[in-house]
Amino acid sequence: MNYRFLLLLLLWLPGWAAAGQCTLLIVGDSLSSGLGLAPGRGWVDLLAARMQQAAPQWRVVNASVSGDTTHNGLQRLGPALARQRPQGVLIELGGNDTLRGTPLPVIRQNLTAMIRQAKAAGAWVALLEPPVLPNYGKPYADAVTKLYVEVARAEKIVRVPCFVCAVGVKPGMMQADGIHPNEKAQAEMLDAVWPHIRPRLRCPQK
Repeated sequence: MNYRFLLLLLLWLPGWAAAGQCTLLIVGDSLSSGLGLAPGRGWVDLLAARMQQAAPQWRVVNASVSGDTTHNGLQRLGPALARQRPQGVLIELGGNDTLRGTPLPVIRQNLTAMIRQAKAAGAWVALLEPPVLPNYGKPYADAVTKLYVEVARAEKIVRVPCFVCAVGVKPGMMQADGIHPNEKAQAEMLDAVWPHIRPRLRCPQK
């Protein structure tokens, strides 16, 4: 039997992890899927590289899909939890909801359901606050920000304040669409997330 081939196959298969390894599952939209970027250049890829140095017992599984809403994420989370069995879950969703003017109670309900599913599966959760474009006015944008604060507080989880807002106001940091950060912005996006999740990267004994 070709044992080297078998080992490579096991490493490739989704959901497989070496003994003692922990999984961080990221469920997001285009900001985390790397839309418009060269492969391997997104902030999630940079996170995986940093974790290899700072927390090598952890691996990153990026389950982000461009265009996803909180409703899409809720539909996908259950199967992803069952397949990957993560110890940590990052939820980076809501930006596309706000582009559609989704009612706030719907966003709250979807986020809360996702958080509770992840916690029930034994994972800690971090909720990434989305950027909100001014399409529906400042009151709606302010209400979205307040919603994320309230959900994180109610569910006793980590909240990461808008991790793209700082780069969004800097020249030369956005793609031509004015919505998605470019490659130069990805390291700053990671730096905005890292302090909030670094203390949680302790891999419990299985």
